[in-house]
Amino acid sequence: MRYQDLYDEMINGTARDSLPGWARGVFKAIGSGDSPVTAVRHPLGFLCLPLERTEEHGVCVHVWSGALPHAASTTSQIHCHSWDLVSHVLYGRVENVRADVSDTTSAVTHRIFEVVSETDGDHIRPTPRTVRCDWGTSEVFGPGQTYTLPAGVFHSSLIPGDGETATIALGRGRPGHSDLSLGPPDLPAHLISRYRCDARETSRIALHAAGHLVWEDLV
Repeated sequence: MRYQDLYDEMINGTARDSLPGWARGVFKAIGSGDSPVTAVRHPLGFLCLPLERTEEHGVCVHVWSGALPHAASTTSQIHCHSWDLVSHVLYGRVENVRADVSDTTSAVTHRIFEVVSETDGDHIRPTPRTVRCDWGTSEVFGPGQTYTLPAGVFHSSLIPGDGETATIALGRGRPGHSDLSLGPPDLPAHLISRYRCDARETSRIALHAAGHLVWEDLV
């Protein structure tokens, strides 16, 4: 299945029955080396298996695990996308906490940074905007559930419990929006290199996720 097929399954409410089997096939192909997919350690703390990417949209599997090496953010976990997200939880739980961000020059808690992804990594560029950030509403999603998040909404994705979670993430770009992150007001511009895993690491990630997905089927 490609983007539109996956999108239709999620929006039509049939993803709970159809997507675990599809994901098992994806994990098996990656784990055996039959797929050219290479995992990436994302600065937001998950392992990304990029499955499809066009100018308009993308399909990835995101895997969070305390047992696997992962990258760390240099700004914060609070961010917003330049694309609309539709995500389906394969196993584990995701807590999405929205952030209430207001422009201010007093009681400043963060600066807004623009994140520009290029071939050499993510360029983190401070903007003139300083803001106050307070936590807003929180929602928790578990196995078989689908959630959406429009472009431009500041939020943080937290992984409760034992930290083992995987989601299928669909993104469709929204013209006029940028990828943004909140960080310390005095943090300078810098570059984050996206670490691409080797074949052995990629296989380990896929097989790890496959094992947890099978376990989810049994409980």
